[in-house]
Amino acid sequence: MRTTAVRTPRSALLTAVLATVVTVGAIGAVFLLRPRPQAPSGTAEPAAGPVTSVVTCGGDPCRRLAAVTVGGTPVVLLTDAAGGSAQLRVGPEPGTVFELSVAQLDVRLDQNSLRCIDGAAPACLVRGDVGDGGSAAYGELLVAGGGVWRDAGKPYYSDAGTLSLYDVTADGRPDVIVVRHDCQGAASGTPKCEAAPVLGEVYDLAGKSVGCTRRVTSPSDLRGWPDIRLTRADLRACPTS
Repeated sequence: MRTTAVRTPRSALLTAVLATVVTVGAIGAVFLLRPRPQAPSGTAEPAAGPVTSVVTCGGDPCRRLAAVTVGGTPVVLLTDAAGGSAQLRVGPEPGTVFELSVAQLDVRLDQNSLRCIDGAAPACLVRGDVGDGGSAAYGELLVAGGGVWRDAGKPYYSDAGTLSLYDVTADGRPDVIVVRHDCQGAASGTPKCEAAPVLGEVYDLAGKSVGCTRRVTSPSDLRGWPDIRLTRADLRACPTS
């Protein structure tokens, strides 16, 4: 008896193959689209935080000695612990920082060392005593022009221990008042010079002498001492040396 093989129609075979492909693809899609576990929060990379720079004076962290506001601009006097290094910071941190040369002249800076005046040309004077009892003083002037601050350069020196900042000429620009001994014929710092009368000499912000006061016995005889406040009427020609 002959057995006849039954052939599966081609169309049925193709349908079965396609069904298999679709099934496998669906399984793969489900695998790829399933939610993946998140990494524990503790293993995430830490976000970079802000780095605060430490301002140093002479290699040590600065300390804030005095601060004022001039025309809305903060001005801060910074020194090291020993006072041998000093900076003036103008503007919000980090601001513009000036290394002060007077700190290298063995001056003693304190909370009263910073004096600033606003006006057409804002200015700040940093002064410090030298010698026993503050018998002499140095001052460093910083001036603003067009919104830019600059160091005026050469420090001012008072052999009578008094330096002030005041608008003597009433022109809206501060002036520097230097009190000195009028010791003609004697060297500054000598006993003869220290015994001589004193006077106040006024300089404009460019360093030009505007005039002098009359001679007095001591700085305390000048108007407003120790923060001397002169007027144009107090001035006359300076004596020749």
